Parts: sequence; C-alpha cells; structure tokens
Amino acid sequence: MLRAGIVGLANVGKTTLFNALTAQMAALAANYPFASSKSNVGVVPVPDERLEPLAKLVKTNVIIPATVEFIDIPGLVRGSSKGEGLGNQFLANIRESDTVVQVVRCFESEEVVHVEGSVNPRRDIETIQIELALADLASVERRRERTQKVAKGGDKKARAELELLDKLQPALEEFRPASSVALDDDEQRLLRELFLLTTKPTIYAANVDEATLADPDASAHL
Repeated sequence: MLRAGIVGLANVGKTTLFNALTAQMAALAANYPFASSKSNVGVVPVPDERLEPLAKLVKTNVIIPATVEFIDIPGLVRGSSKGEGLGNQFLANIRESDTVVQVVRCFESEEVVHVEGSVNPRRDIETIQIELALADLASVERRRERTQKVAKGGDKKARAELELLDKLQPALEEFRPASSVALDDDEQRLLRELFLLTTKPTIYAANVDEATLADPDASAHL
C-alpha cells in the first residue's frame, strides 16, 4: 500500500486536503497554527474501472481495490529540524511515507493566518526543503560516525557507504535534496537504505481560492 505524507507549513490547509481526500471530517481543521497536534491517518480505495470486468472474467464477487494511506502531518516551521514548533517528532512520519504531498498556500486572505506573516509560495517551499535537508544532514552526520568505525576494519560496504555520504553531505549543506546528487546504480541501492527525507517523490498541491480556480492566470502566486 502506498503511503503519502501530507506536509507543509502550519495552517496552510493540510488537514482540509486530508479530509477531502479521505471523505471525512474527523480531523480538526481550524484557522490557527498547529490545530493538529498529532498525525491523522486515512486509507482510501483507488477507483479502477478495470476491476469489475476482471472479477467477471475470473467469476468472483470479491473485489479488493488498491489503497492509498494518507498521513496528515502537523505543520512544520523554520527550525523544525532542531525541535522548533511541534518539533522533529513528525519528521519520522515523513520518513515512513513513500511520497510527499506538500500543500502550499497560494491565496490572499486577512481572515486566514499565515505563520510567516505573508503569502509567498516559493519561500514556503524553500522553507520546507531547507528543514528536510537539515534533518537529512543530521542523519548523514550520525551515519558517518557509525560507518567510519566499521570501514576502518576493512568492510567494503562501509567504505562504499562512506563514499556515498561524502557525495551527499555537500548537497545537503547547500539545502539541495539528496535526490539531486548524481549516483550510479550501486550508490542508489545504498541510498535507499538511508531512508532520507529528500529522496522521496514530491507532489505540490496549490491551495487556491475560488477566483483562482476560475482564472488561474490571474493569480500572482501560481
């Protein structure tokens, strides 16, 4: 089952999207930061018109569609990788996800609070990218300490991993995702074992108002 973590700054509409995707209103969506203090989880069946003909072909009344698990992860803020806001406890939820859906606010409203004080989608995307890169950098540095000890004993895999970490660290220090580093097939296999946040496929979900839906070109934020 695919696991998709819904992330973004606090109060950008993550829980509203989660409720829409899971067709429920069980998760609290409110106009203040950190309305969600814990992750919400919902499982959604994936519509597939091919299933019914296949069921008739094999003569079964049991149809089990594929499912996607959505995780509504409480908002990140500047410094989340160092424990700011609700802390980095929720970074683990992102680490356990297969893909990331980042909700970005793209509408103006004096009635809806923005944690940064203004609407700027590019800045918000960069803020999340920086926090995830810093969290990965901390993981790489911890991994290096352990791997160096093993590599000194002549372990070939540990030496290969050290070479990989040497490639990843400069990119993360520049807040570039680990996925942007050119790696060969063997290094890609080692990379998957690190479970880094910035290696995950990312979908950007623009939270817009009704006027923008009617005329996307009129928005200054898209």
